[in-house]
Amino acid sequence: MQTPIVKTIDDYLKDPDIANEPQALREIHAIRLKIHDERKEMTATEYNAIVHQRAAHFFASDNLIYKIR
Repeated sequence: MQTPIVKTIDDYLKDPDIANEPQALREIHAIRLKIHDERKEMTATEYNAIVHQRAAHFFASDNLIYKIR
């Protein structure tokens, strides 16, 4: 099994589809492209697990209580 190639934000900034946009928009689009590539192979269950993990971490960092209903 091959190790997946991890692209950086700089790699996405070089995308020719966003090359003619202003810098701020290029950065936003590069981040969105990176997120899309990271999540496109995930199942709904995997995605939900990550969202719940990040939410729990966020609440814990502010000493708040987080419950899954």
